[in-house]
Amino acid sequence: MPLKTINSKLIIKAALLVGFISFNFSNAQEIIDDETPSIAQPKVKDSITNKTRIKADGVAAVVGDFIVLESDLDREIEQLQAQGADLEGYTRCELFGSLLENKLYAHQAIQDSVIVNELYIRSRVDQQIQGLLGQLNGDMDRMLKMYKKESEEALREEMYEINKNGYLAQEMQTKVTGDIEVTPEEVRTFFNEIPEDERPTFGTELKLAEIVVIPEVTEESKQAVIDRLKGFKKDVEENGSSFTTKVLFYTEDSGSKSTGGKYTLNRKQPRMVKEFRDVAFSLQEGEISEPFETDFGYHIILLEKVRGQEYDVRHILLRPELTQEAIKEAKDLIDEVRAKIVDGTLTFADAAREFSDQKETKFEGGQMTNPTTQDFNFELTRMDPELYSQIQDLKDGEISEVLQDEDRVNRIKFKILTVTDRIDDHVADFSKDYLKIKNLALQDKQVKAVEKWQKETINDTYIKINGEYRDCDFQSNWLKK
Repeated sequence: MPLKTINSKLIIKAALLVGFISFNFSNAQEIIDDETPSIAQPKVKDSITNKTRIKADGVAAVVGDFIVLESDLDREIEQLQAQGADLEGYTRCELFGSLLENKLYAHQAIQDSVIVNELYIRSRVDQQIQGLLGQLNGDMDRMLKMYKKESEEALREEMYEINKNGYLAQEMQTKVTGDIEVTPEEVRTFFNEIPEDERPTFGTELKLAEIVVIPEVTEESKQAVIDRLKGFKKDVEENGSSFTTKVLFYTEDSGSKSTGGKYTLNRKQPRMVKEFRDVAFSLQEGEISEPFETDFGYHIILLEKVRGQEYDVRHILLRPELTQEAIKEAKDLIDEVRAKIVDGTLTFADAAREFSDQKETKFEGGQMTNPTTQDFNFELTRMDPELYSQIQDLKDGEISEVLQDEDRVNRIKFKILTVTDRIDDHVADFSKDYLKIKNLALQDKQVKAVEKWQKETINDTYIKINGEYRDCDFQSNWLKK
């Protein structure tokens, strides 16, 4: 079945993209040297079951400049299972093939001179170290024992290599598939070529609407934050205080706090919000900006170094305090709005347009967009768990109680939700499910592009498969038969 083939390929490839995306540090790869790797005697799984046996940990494969050890796949399987991945139906050969694909991407990225942002990778490692230490209550010795490393430096170097190789693989995969698009005619052709008895069934879907009221920040609170940031700037410039120390003590950006507020910006690759980038790129090396506002709060930026198109910056983020009065006013307002909707004085859509503070949904009458599919439908089995918990007991047209929530921008917000439509389980329909079918058609086109790229690249790359894996019936021509 075409759809089953597409989905299985993509699931495996996504699951085995290691290092750069998750805290998966177990299968570091080394650049080949002239020495034969030492052989250990770990226990490994005979298949994706609980059966175990003893096996020498030799070289299972060579892909370009990379090696894959016998134990790498077993550690990868354990890691995937620990993350809750469902591996039923996948063979060791399929998973091993996906591991080889990842190495092929990384190898070719090096050949194509894909640039690695080393400072960015190091900052990733710092964040991962801090995250792990947080889970272990700051016990570095325990972490080193867990990852069988003699020193923090050794662990950091291994994590760096894994993150770097994952980054290379991801960049190369993007290079292969990033510019691929599908036309409406290609979508139609893709759908018509699926036999009727093999067309996918989409689960129950809901259309949801929301009204969000956010407590208003007073001008006094805003000014207090601005004055505080100006004080930090003055203390650094006039008294020689450490900007990094102030970050560690005061910033409210939890994502960069562990790295001293450090980010690397690239003029060619937008990563930050526009206001942040505009200020950063206007500074001279060593200069600290005046306080400025983004959706996240108020910032000051120190430009540490300019390296061509890359800017190394540190920043401090502060968010204005919310007064209890402002919080009460917001809660009272949404209570009043809900009461008017329930008694029929206002429709939900009109109330959203008039009172909601959620810009993305306000002008659609509160109608929420699924961030994954970019349509208005939310499939129950794939819905964000937190959102599901908020609407699971709602009947069609019923208004939820007032919910207190938060997000990256707002530490407190109040909202009400309703189900505006319900679509029961159904076989894919071209007109109703166009966006989902378009995504499947795009995935199919990407898979075919990857297969073509792999076929050509495998032929041009030194590859050697050893031991039992030579008996695998790989989908790609890893054995070069």
